[in-house]
Amino acid sequence: MFKKLLIANRGEIAVRVIKTCRRLGIKTVVVYSDADADSLAVEMADETVHIGPAPAAQSYLVADKIIAACKQTGAEAVHPGFGFLSENAGFAQRCADEGVVFIGPNPGAIQAMGDKIESKKFAQAAGVSCVPGHIGEIDDTAHAVKISEQIGYPVMIKASAGGGGKGIRVAWSRQDVEEGFPAVRAEAKASFGDDRIFIEKFIESPRHIEIQVLGDKHGNVVHLFERECSIQRRNQKVIEEAPSPLLDEATRAAMGAQAVALAKAVNYDSAGTVEFVAGQDKSFYFLEMNTRLQVEHPVTELITGLDLVEQMIRSAWGETLAFKQDDLKINGWAIESRIYAEDPYRKFLPSIGRLVRYDPPAEGQQDGYTVRNDAGVREGDEISMYYDPMISKLCTWAPTRLGAIDGMGRALEDFHIEGLGQNIPFLAAVMDQERYRSGKISTNYIKDEFADGFKGVDPTPEQVDVLTAVGAAMQRVYAARARNTDAGLSNPVRTEWIVAVGHAKRRVKLSGEAEHLSVELPDEGRTIDLETVDWRPGKPVFLGRLDGKAFTVQVTPAAEGFTIRHRAAKAKVLVLTPRSAELHDKLPEKQAADTSKLVLSPMPGLVVSMDVVTGQQVREGEVVCVLEAMKMQNIIRAERDGVVKVVNAKGGDPVAADEVLVEFA
Repeated sequence: MFKKLLIANRGEIAVRVIKTCRRLGIKTVVVYSDADADSLAVEMADETVHIGPAPAAQSYLVADKIIAACKQTGAEAVHPGFGFLSENAGFAQRCADEGVVFIGPNPGAIQAMGDKIESKKFAQAAGVSCVPGHIGEIDDTAHAVKISEQIGYPVMIKASAGGGGKGIRVAWSRQDVEEGFPAVRAEAKASFGDDRIFIEKFIESPRHIEIQVLGDKHGNVVHLFERECSIQRRNQKVIEEAPSPLLDEATRAAMGAQAVALAKAVNYDSAGTVEFVAGQDKSFYFLEMNTRLQVEHPVTELITGLDLVEQMIRSAWGETLAFKQDDLKINGWAIESRIYAEDPYRKFLPSIGRLVRYDPPAEGQQDGYTVRNDAGVREGDEISMYYDPMISKLCTWAPTRLGAIDGMGRALEDFHIEGLGQNIPFLAAVMDQERYRSGKISTNYIKDEFADGFKGVDPTPEQVDVLTAVGAAMQRVYAARARNTDAGLSNPVRTEWIVAVGHAKRRVKLSGEAEHLSVELPDEGRTIDLETVDWRPGKPVFLGRLDGKAFTVQVTPAAEGFTIRHRAAKAKVLVLTPRSAELHDKLPEKQAADTSKLVLSPMPGLVVSMDVVTGQQVREGEVVCVLEAMKMQNIIRAERDGVVKVVNAKGGDPVAADEVLVEFA
């Protein structure tokens, strides 16, 4: 077995590979850029090598620097992770030429299947059903428009070397192609160093299902069943699960057999993924093959009991697969939620900053479910604008799908992050939605269910009870502290209060202390009982049991009262005396500031281009500028007609969130 392995990647996948190498007794080398000098992966590795500035094009994408690091440290093999150089056939060949083992498929397989254009040509020749499209490179925007109109809208514009949801746009019209093609090409160049683009028909209301394959260097290939990846936003997977709730045994076997046949045809000898677009009727078409480890591989590991990183290493060493297809079975159900540094309340725009608090749920066996959290960060780490905004991958396993979903809901409750925007409330909302729980999903799910963006959800009656009881308990603690510190205070403890959850008010009568609080609801003729498991003033997480059922809420003191969030439901909670409640109703509502004449930067980033000038007449929907953050280009459009009064930024300028870019007269 290898004695030393270099990891040509960063973040959570670098940490993931290190953990497997430690178990196998393999020393690890991690390369790092300026931005990752203090990262968890750097801390965990046996050796480290600095490879340049933060931009990937000057560090992680420079093959010469990776090879030099291998030579410098004596690493016998290199694991590319995913993204960066993981699907670069030239890099795999360069490793072979330099005597370094590439932990992945052979260069020929990458060449045949890793390139999206070439893979479709190969698949067609092999008789695999493919999505209709233009199998060839696109010269320029005019050529892209011509091809799109021949195929018929909607079409998907995709980077040939793409992956991870980058370098991809859906175009519904000629204007979408004219705007989207240059953006996709620029993203492809920045992310993959390859700006070739292809176009194919976009199938409406599809499901994204992929088959995990695994091969060795002796001609053996098996599949490890499927993953459902239909919950996507901007073509980026958000929630994945294994197996798929759509497939029956016959369809699963057919998809698996096709994936294995395709892999064998190119002598595939590592872990890889054959992706399909599937209809609700279980029809399916080959989409592409990812010749690398996938981000969502943990759910496959959880239902099969296999370590895919270990299998890749063993295959690269030359070992034969230790199992046959008939030896593999699906055990239970697994869900993965990608925790992103993005603000779901602001159209999921990237959020850059420091993890002031990072407190993930406990891993391992819980009450009926198992938790796994793959992360490359610690409390205090910074999420940079230069790389993907993923913070961690939270996974749960249970014997059944609903058990895994319920476990994920609880695990998301227990995940606490402060310092930047993150999508945990949104993920929790999905777990609670009946449509998701039923398995009737498609890649349009987020667009369908959150057409106006994510604004949180209204609390259910059960959540109103939780917020009411927590607010009452917290007020009880603060009141007791005041009685203990105010000399001579002898007023009796008040028991009757009005608790306002948002705009809804309810009378409560309290008895007991915060540790075991009885909350009588006189107008409803019932009583709820709260046990405070863990909370003290200043702590941002409240753990409790309401009528015996465990819950976790995030709590923050407000100017008056508290802001409390349970899953996706967040509300301001006030605990008032009856007289205070009467007076509170008379307070005027605070008016929001008028920003209708301003174009604000929705996120921190870099201005790629400023497309308007002072004095220009702009119509609603026209492009104002293009911003880049987290390797994604974002087109900022005018939300109203107007004349440009002031332009505050130009191409190349860094900007902060909410910075005024353009002001209209």
